[in-house]
Amino acid sequence: MKKQFKIYILWLVAIIAFSACSSIKKLPATVAGASRARFVGSWQLTKVSYDGLLPGSVQTILDQAPPEGFNASTWNLTNSGNGSYTLSSGISQTIFWSYDNSNGELFQFKKLYQGDSAKKVQEGYQLILASIDANNMTLKLPVSIGDKTAYVVLSFYRIK
Repeated sequence: MKKQFKIYILWLVAIIAFSACSSIKKLPATVAGASRARFVGSWQLTKVSYDGLLPGSVQTILDQAPPEGFNASTWNLTNSGNGSYTLSSGISQTIFWSYDNSNGELFQFKKLYQGDSAKKVQEGYQLILASIDANNMTLKLPVSIGDKTAYVVLSFYRIK
């Protein structure tokens, strides 16, 4: 019985450790105090930088492309939460986005594929809102490195 208990505990620890490394998060069903107005519009990603990371140390972000592959991407965000981003390579992704300020300021989104309903998609991405004004927005994508967190920093300019 003790051996089965130990195996169960080891299995549980392994699952927790593995899930902590994922950039995909289960998003809250409701968003407290959401304010979309600051985000609505078209944004172009003008610069990818790193905080606590060496350039080239992250191979893929948002399960889509290398960080530099997002340079010059265009993000369209509507007040309804619908949106999309298009990489300079032409690859486009439909998203449903929200803003959550219940525990810090987070810009979060779910990827939607043909036939998906935003209500049924449970996982997505959370980026920390570092700054936003009428023309500029900076989001920080957390990356776990051992017991530390570093960031891929995405700087946007409002084009519409």
